[in-house]
Amino acid sequence: MSEIWVVMIAVGLLTLAIRLSFTVLFAKWETPKIIRRGLRFVPVAVLTAIFVPELLLADGNIALSAGNFRLIAGLIAILTAWRTKSALWTIAAGMAAFWLLGWLF
Repeated sequence: MSEIWVVMIAVGLLTLAIRLSFTVLFAKWETPKIIRRGLRFVPVAVLTAIFVPELLLADGNIALSAGNFRLIAGLIAILTAWRTKSALWTIAAGMAAFWLLGWLF
C-alpha cells in the first residue's frame, strides 16, 4: 500500500516539475508571431478531431443517412452556433435534438 503512495507522490512531483519548467525557463521568452498565429487554430483542430468521428461514424462505418441521429443533432447544433454565437444555446439545441430524435425513432 505504501508503494502506491510513493508512486503517486513521485508522479505528482514529476508533473509539477514539468509544468514549472516551462514557466521558469520561458518566463521571459517572447513567442514568435507565427507560432502565436498557429496556436490560435489548435482548439478548433482538436475539437474537430473529437466530434467529427462521433457525428459521422456508426458502428465503425460512415453513416450519412437520416437514421444517424448524432449527425442530425450535430447539424442542428452547428446551425444554432452559427445563428446565436452562444455556446449554451448550441449545447442545449444539440442535446435537445439528439434526445428528441432518439425518443421519436
